[in-house]
Amino acid sequence: MVARAQKPGMQLLGYIHPVSPGPNAHLFAIIRQALADAGFVEGHNLTIESRFAEGRYELLPQLVSELVSRSPAVIIAANTPAALAAKAASTVIPIVFSTADDPVTLGLVASIARPGGNVTGVHYFNTQLAAKQLGLLRELLPTAVRFGLLVNSSNTNAKAVKDEVTDAAIPLNVTIDVVEANNDGEIEAAFAVLATKRADALVVAADPLFYGRRVQLAKLATRYALPAIYNNRDYVEAGGLISYGTSLKEVYRLLGSYATRVLKGEKPADLPVVQSINFEFLINLPTTRALGLVVPPSLLARADEVIE
Repeated sequence: MVARAQKPGMQLLGYIHPVSPGPNAHLFAIIRQALADAGFVEGHNLTIESRFAEGRYELLPQLVSELVSRSPAVIIAANTPAALAAKAASTVIPIVFSTADDPVTLGLVASIARPGGNVTGVHYFNTQLAAKQLGLLRELLPTAVRFGLLVNSSNTNAKAVKDEVTDAAIPLNVTIDVVEANNDGEIEAAFAVLATKRADALVVAADPLFYGRRVQLAKLATRYALPAIYNNRDYVEAGGLISYGTSLKEVYRLLGSYATRVLKGEKPADLPVVQSINFEFLINLPTTRALGLVVPPSLLARADEVIE
């Protein structure tokens, strides 16, 4: 790659994401808007260089190294795999991350209140909500006894999610069948496996790959008549059944806000990790009808939004 000279007064922002840009374009637009609202306009006083791993997490170290070689003023590392790659690539360049996992346990920061070093960001609670999601799905399907759990084994949160859902299944007296997928073909295969196991429903773990394939997941769930719960509203807006999790729009707004503070001269070590706790519960009624389900009034009453 040929390095381009920066214009005087122009700052460089790097952006790294584990999957492809298309399915996440609306989220990146939120970052751009937050930057613009703070006076950082692309092409005027800001240059943005982006790298996308297209679902191949093993490419992240190489991609983030390319960004580091450009000496950006800040790198935004969206999602855990990108955050870990960025943290490993530089101890100097400011990094603003988003992660659904505990950033202290991951080693991204020394503590929530005092991150230390060159890294800070946004912690949102999706990984830790898998048990809650299982409970909501069981409430919708009170006679269900066999649940699938779809995880991406390439994601560092896979084991934690498996353990959480397995533990949550014990008091519900239900069986959990874990299936793994690292690409489009394996997602298709996972549904076929669940069909042979006669799974009654499915919990889809929080993962950038799955988010980028949310339309595919919603269509497969309908094709296999497999009620599924997801971790954010965009799955439901793509045709998924129900979702419970953090608002990603809020997460990306916070990412943009922290990036602007770094561009203005603040140090990541002095910026506490933001914890986003804006949870949403959505139900897609056309999908419930397509699956032949009747939503209990208690669930409808608790939904933040019902798609008609």
